[in-house]
Amino acid sequence: MRVLLVEDNERLAKPFKKLLESESYAVDWRTTGEEAYNLVLFEHYDIILLDLALAGMDGTTLAKTIREEKITTPILMLTARGSVEDRIKGLDLGGDDYIVKPFDFNEVLARMRALI
Repeated sequence: MRVLLVEDNERLAKPFKKLLESESYAVDWRTTGEEAYNLVLFEHYDIILLDLALAGMDGTTLAKTIREEKITTPILMLTARGSVEDRIKGLDLGGDDYIVKPFDFNEVLARMRALI
């Protein structure tokens, strides 16, 4: 299974990537929305793990843009933005699920399995 991890916080992304790889996922990691968008246009992923607070193109804009391109890859939003309004906005703009940081890794895996 191929995963695109879009996270600009290296201290979170590096160990998270290793944990996903230990679960036999092939993980590509990008730190900006622009880099992730360019990859999604030409590569197939089984799921996108998307932080919302990104420099440049933020995660909600990226999700919306991906959906406008008719790309249906499941998007699991992982973010510190936890208000009800933020969750609704994230889901309405193209997210398939939404988890607030800090999160439990096993819960993320379970939600990934459900979406894939």
